[in-house]
Amino acid sequence: MRILIVSQYFWPEHFIINDFVRVLAEQGHEVVVATGKPNYPDGKVFDGYRAWGCQRERYLDKVEVLRVPLWPRGQGGAKNLLLNYLSFVVSGLVCLPWMLRKREFDAVLVFAPSPITQTIPAILLKWLKKARLLLWVQDLWPQSLAATGFVKNPRLLTMVAWMVKAIYHHCDTLLVQSRAFIEPVARFAKREKIVYYPNSINTHPPTVAVPLPEELVSLLETHFCIVFAGNLGTAQALETLVQAAELLRDDPQIRVVLVGSGSRLGWLQAQKQARELDNLILPGRFAGEAMPQIFEHASALLVSLNDEEVFNQTVPSKVQAYLAAGRPIIASLNGEGARIVSEARAGLASPAQKVLPLVANIRSMKALGTAERTAMGHSGRAYFDANFEMNRQVQVLIDHLMDKKTGGENAL
Repeated sequence: MRILIVSQYFWPEHFIINDFVRVLAEQGHEVVVATGKPNYPDGKVFDGYRAWGCQRERYLDKVEVLRVPLWPRGQGGAKNLLLNYLSFVVSGLVCLPWMLRKREFDAVLVFAPSPITQTIPAILLKWLKKARLLLWVQDLWPQSLAATGFVKNPRLLTMVAWMVKAIYHHCDTLLVQSRAFIEPVARFAKREKIVYYPNSINTHPPTVAVPLPEELVSLLETHFCIVFAGNLGTAQALETLVQAAELLRDDPQIRVVLVGSGSRLGWLQAQKQARELDNLILPGRFAGEAMPQIFEHASALLVSLNDEEVFNQTVPSKVQAYLAAGRPIIASLNGEGARIVSEARAGLASPAQKVLPLVANIRSMKALGTAERTAMGHSGRAYFDANFEMNRQVQVLIDHLMDKKTGGENAL
């Protein structure tokens, strides 16, 4: 197939769409990616790129990548995020039709974590290329805007809801990453368009080993380390994790290790210093290729979200990554994410933003024997293989792109 992927985020930013593109290319499909300039999550354009101007490059020497101008996210805040979102829409509408002139595609796929506005240029490309348009919904709008506090005005949220309804109307298929997304999306779109299509993750070892700092490796090997990996932002209930670290200071072996960066990293660093939390470790962000090594050395892997309805319906992509890593999981969240961890018998779950149950689960996980924790990890990996394995998921995606009627768990 000739497939156009539209995503505001792409390699060298670390998102699951990178692996899907790789597998699509390996399976012999012609893939082109239309994206912006990499700047997530730190808000600064990566070295080797500049915010303005169009750019062409190759991903894995197989996939053509087209990059349009983008206003960087900066340190967050409504103004920067709004400019970031709008700049991709405007640049995409103006630049992509020219950059893709004389190119033909069978289908256009939008990978859509926030913002959903990145679908707007894809709608134009759908009509220009006479191709099917599929939207892979990763975040629920306008709900996530309200939950993160980005938009508080009820009238503005209503306007966003109208925009979401219009975007859904122009899509041929809506792929939703969580079963709990089905009903919220159905409020804005025809139910027959909606298909459950969960996230997956690359399980192949990286082709190039990325060395980890010796200090971090030593810490992971000599202490009971609970490792969180990913964006350190407003949705991740970081206050709960800081409070948990404070309550766990009486155990000299336990370390809470938050790997990553984001809009609240500065706040975390200030809290660590102000509360004298030597057991709270902030090693920074690492390349995606380094994460398997970090997971392998972790005593357990931590996932957390705020107690908001929209987050209860979301399955963070790190849940699949943790399951695939074969390590025990400590989940501090509600809804679908917690259900999967419990159903997989992959770890211990506690309610979102509840500090005492989280602390109790960390202590309980440490008290378990190595064999019991290993069994949790194996159970999680088996659940991943049965439900989220990437090669199979990519074939299901191809069926949807070709408009084949697929049955089983992926159909409504």
